Amino acid sequence: MHETSAPRSLKEKQRLEREGLILQTAEEVLLEKGYHEMSMDEIAARVGIAKGTLYLHFAKKEDLVLALLERELATILRLLEQAQRTDSANHSATQRLESVLETIHRGLLIKRGRLLYLIFNTVDLRPVMREKQGALMHNLEQLLQSLLEEGKATGEFDPSLPTALMQSMFFGTLFAVKNYRRLIEQGESEPEQLIDCVKRMYFRSILAPSTGVHKTEES
Repeated sequence: MHETSAPRSLKEKQRLEREGLILQTAEEVLLEKGYHEMSMDEIAARVGIAKGTLYLHFAKKEDLVLALLERELATILRLLEQAQRTDSANHSATQRLESVLETIHRGLLIKRGRLLYLIFNTVDLRPVMREKQGALMHNLEQLLQSLLEEGKATGEFDPSLPTALMQSMFFGTLFAVKNYRRLIEQGESEPEQLIDCVKRMYFRSILAPSTGVHKTEES
């Protein structure tokens, strides 16, 4: 006999909906004003709840921003896991690694980049940020190592290159996102064009010599 989880009560559903609205509003205020100018009073007023009700969900501003961060990191990890679960019989290591690179850069440059940048660069939260970021990096390192080793074994990636160096080069593209964003803001490049350039430069540096110059799909 299978156990079924009890349906959520109306009160619990309302609590979760309210918490979602609080996080959405906090994100808006954080993007508008930055961490230091963001206030619990304004968030409560925008949501339309008493300040005491807000504190029932989040005891302090730091907890609210950390909840935002955890939500964003959970989304990134879910996308990475999806890429890892892609059918390896029909998708090469190169294709799956491309998917990982595109997923992360789209998230950082197009979707959630400014929010994550603000959170990770809030001085007051940096000790906790390093811990959270470290957990994400650990998962990403494991995924990259698996794909790179597979690609070297199948002859897709240059076996003479140390896997650790190939990983480091991948992370280098992530650490340069701040500069990429500047190019976009200055009108020097469109996000998708920039992502394609980063992808081509990275894969040209790691593909096995016999593979030839990497070409992105144009279809």
